[in-house]
Amino acid sequence: MSAAAFAKGLLDLEGQLTPILVSLVSKDSSMLDGLEDASIEMDEAKARLHEIIISNAKAKNTNGSVEFPWMVDGAGLPPNASELLPKMATLTKQVTAQVKLLAEGEDEKLALTSSFSRYDQAKALGKTTIDAARIAAGLPCGSESFLLMFARWKKLERDLYNERKDRFDITQIPDVYDSCKYDLVHNAHLNLKGLEELYKVAQLLADGVIPNEYGINPKQKLKIGSKIARRLMGKVLIDLRNTREEAICVADPKFTEDEALFLPTKEVEHQQKIQVRNEDGRRSSTTSEKSMDQEDEDDRETKYRLDPKYANVKTPDRHVRTRLYFTSESHIHSLMNVLRYCNLDESLHGEDSLVCQSTLDRLHRTRELDYMSNIVLRMFENTEVPLEDEKRFRIEMTFSRGADLSPLEDKTSETSSLLQEHTLPIMGPERLQEVGSCLTLDKFEKMVRPFAMPPEDFPPATPQALGYFSKGAGV
Repeated sequence: MSAAAFAKGLLDLEGQLTPILVSLVSKDSSMLDGLEDASIEMDEAKARLHEIIISNAKAKNTNGSVEFPWMVDGAGLPPNASELLPKMATLTKQVTAQVKLLAEGEDEKLALTSSFSRYDQAKALGKTTIDAARIAAGLPCGSESFLLMFARWKKLERDLYNERKDRFDITQIPDVYDSCKYDLVHNAHLNLKGLEELYKVAQLLADGVIPNEYGINPKQKLKIGSKIARRLMGKVLIDLRNTREEAICVADPKFTEDEALFLPTKEVEHQQKIQVRNEDGRRSSTTSEKSMDQEDEDDRETKYRLDPKYANVKTPDRHVRTRLYFTSESHIHSLMNVLRYCNLDESLHGEDSLVCQSTLDRLHRTRELDYMSNIVLRMFENTEVPLEDEKRFRIEMTFSRGADLSPLEDKTSETSSLLQEHTLPIMGPERLQEVGSCLTLDKFEKMVRPFAMPPEDFPPATPQALGYFSKGAGV
């Protein structure tokens, strides 16, 4: 908020800080356009997944080793998936029928509840017990009516199983699971019979279906992930490189000779060509050379870093730059697949994975990336190491599963109070690398660059205008 407050004072703006802060955030919806590029591969993966589930076929091992269970086709699917599907359809019908009965008597409940007014989300967010009035009246939580709730479940029932064609649509499994979890968290007071059992069945199937929608095996996951997250991965690399170059300029403004060591091969060649052309066209006059060098020095921007000796802060050596990328679940899965399977690409044959073996096994068992799930890439600079040493900059990767907690947890646990507030705790970060390992930025770039959009393919950035925050305008 300090940046918004500064902009407000500098530009003499009026209004709340939040809209001003939003205007300072660069919005690029094209980051989410990768799904169309991978639509063919995803359709193939879903077709193969449907075949495995319906035929009850055992997963086929792609590398002949049972040591790595994530290397098989359809890894994570329950062995009795073909039996669970009809059970899910039956339970979905039962829940839908109960919601239908509640919808028929909704008008009577609303008439009897004279003290209940229209749902106000802003007020509800400020309550210690959310939607107490609606819950006491036996109504659904939030602004959803029984009629909308019935329409939601009826659509799931109809799309999950086509009775006329006798065919299941496995793409509806994640939607059934999400709907069950939502009602268990927010509408548990309705006491829908069979909802908990349906949630358990849907969770077993969703844990196998969701990860495999983005690739039926690691190589296909890498192919799909590189297409979906290509632009996002390219943006991450650009930001990491810019931060590194800034740190180098601050550490040594005259650092030019060894600067090419930190550039990709093509950029090194391009820089060498420029130097050759400059040498060929250089004037013989010493005075002219000095004047040109002086102009270059004048044009070079001077950058500074806080001197730890004079800093009255707890961590003076930290130079923090943060980049936030808000994206979709498909991009989180795709980005994670690129990070853990990038070494399977032919161009990187023989390289170790960016993710350690213990984490690969943990990720295989952690199949759900729920709300607020995130991946954090942190770059550290060791100022005690020479600038030309690749260990000067290293990358640390962590991830969080978000609100990956079952609403059926033990009611006596600490989560019971959170469930009463209709919330679930956010899981803490987990390391993707071994403790003490050193993943250099050069190694990270080498492994990820084949799957990232090159910088030259990015369109020019469009500056965000602040024109609509004029003085005297109400926001």
